[in-house]
Amino acid sequence: MVTRLSNFFLRTLREDPAGAEVASHKLLIRAGYIRPQAAGIFAWLPLGLRVKARIETVIREEMAAAGAQEVHFPALMPREAYEATGRWDEYGELLFRLQDRKGGDYLLAPTHEEAFTQLVKDLYSSYKDLPLTIYQIQDKYRDEARPRAGLLRGREFTMKDAYSFDASDEGLDASYQAQRDAYERIFQRLGLEYVIVQADAGAMGGSRSEEFLHPTPVGEDTFVRSAGGYAANVEAYTTTAPEAVGWEDAPEATVFDSPDTPTIETLVAHSNRVLDGEVTAADTLKNVVLALTHLDGSRELVVVGVPGDRDVDEKRAEVAFAPAEVEPATDADFAKHPLLVKGYIGPWSPTGAVLGEESATGIRYLLDPRVADGTRWITGANIHEKHAHSVVAGRDFSADGYVEIANVREGDPAPDGSGPVTLARGMEIGHVFQLGRKYAEALGLKVLDENGKLVTVTMGSYGIGVTRILAIIAELNNDDKGLIWPSSVAPFDVHVVATGKDEAAFALAESLSAQLESDGFEVLYDDRPKVSPGVKFGDAELVGVPRILIVGRGAADGQVELWDRRTGEREALPADEAVRRLAASR
Repeated sequence: MVTRLSNFFLRTLREDPAGAEVASHKLLIRAGYIRPQAAGIFAWLPLGLRVKARIETVIREEMAAAGAQEVHFPALMPREAYEATGRWDEYGELLFRLQDRKGGDYLLAPTHEEAFTQLVKDLYSSYKDLPLTIYQIQDKYRDEARPRAGLLRGREFTMKDAYSFDASDEGLDASYQAQRDAYERIFQRLGLEYVIVQADAGAMGGSRSEEFLHPTPVGEDTFVRSAGGYAANVEAYTTTAPEAVGWEDAPEATVFDSPDTPTIETLVAHSNRVLDGEVTAADTLKNVVLALTHLDGSRELVVVGVPGDRDVDEKRAEVAFAPAEVEPATDADFAKHPLLVKGYIGPWSPTGAVLGEESATGIRYLLDPRVADGTRWITGANIHEKHAHSVVAGRDFSADGYVEIANVREGDPAPDGSGPVTLARGMEIGHVFQLGRKYAEALGLKVLDENGKLVTVTMGSYGIGVTRILAIIAELNNDDKGLIWPSSVAPFDVHVVATGKDEAAFALAESLSAQLESDGFEVLYDDRPKVSPGVKFGDAELVGVPRILIVGRGAADGQVELWDRRTGEREALPADEAVRRLAASR
């Protein structure tokens, strides 16, 4: 049935909505695809649902081709299973928690590993039932602190999540590869550029973890790649630690006066005035004090030594100390630890009060991997306005461990030896994990193997952000007039526009719309009788159906105009030829 714009639920806007930051956010609201309800929460209107459904159709077809079967879980889930896996606490403030009238605890699910695991546990008991891959397309909820950019970072979003169940690690490898291959086909069909990068598993847990990132300047993720093929999210990048060096010829650590030098910049300037040699920030050891809030609510300070020419990367720190929350130490934290001399902290002190679990401070001291044994540093002496030079790692101080929180820079070596890395921005569109047995063990998912012995099932998890993909496609396909959807996901195949006051134009437009519909096209027909051609064309450009058929002044002679929104070309031709052209372009 032809969709008529005269009674279609659509109102377009001429002005950008307040607070919209990126093109997709502005245009999806202006063109009547979504409407904001609250920060990071949107209502879906008929146009938006049609595009979303087309993306989901591509996903469903490729999931079926990969052997996955569709199920559907509720968004509202009870606490118990998430508590058994530890994620009721691990997710922290990201979870929407609520209680029913009887005081029972529930959550709006951010993801459904627990539900899938419980379902398979309830129904399957033998290795003969496996392998199994099941999936759903469903809304998820995360209480993002700063929802932004419309659908790109929301608090409610639609996601495809699939889970594989195997009796062996070899089976998991095969299931993982099948889903990974399906993701490549999905993104290729949707016309999305992607880079597959090594990633951190985060609260999901598991071993192998890869993200599909779409390179875009508006992306929230930074990733690195080398010309030799290495690619990783910055959170998963591992530093190539230098070899240890001898310190036999190193002078003794020496304290020197350093008034008013609480920063690396002021320390370098002062050191170049009072010490022999050219000192750079890379010669200094910066000691960063962080506060960790653990799941039980306890607060712990840690000090991390990093080369002075590096900054702390917030996301790498979050991953390194997860599931604890990380923030810089406050003045109140320093007040409780008087041995931490702010601006002059170091791992060695002439008083002997050095950092570390076994020291007088009782504070854990961790190091960047670049601080190898034998390396020499200028660092704080733990005395106000005093630093020390010739402080040698391994001789004068050691650490309680190593941690990766320093920022990654252009030119840093790829850990696989494939050359220097470059940095780029990207948006996550898919993520595949080898979960292993974490959730199966927590929830008791076991099957009998071929020898009649109970074995724990091994799992994989595979997610695609459906609504985020829709926003990215909109971000990639627009101009200053509006959206320009690829044919594969456009809300309609053809947009027929009847213009003018001549009844012949509306009669021909009606006939052509019916003919196209019978030929299998989904048609949006602008049949509004008292709307000017300029308004109709403006709406057509904004809505973004890629093929537009204009029926106007030449209608009495059987002439129409075919407008390709993608190229901007408009061509006058006989109506039957226009129909043939449209059929040939499918």
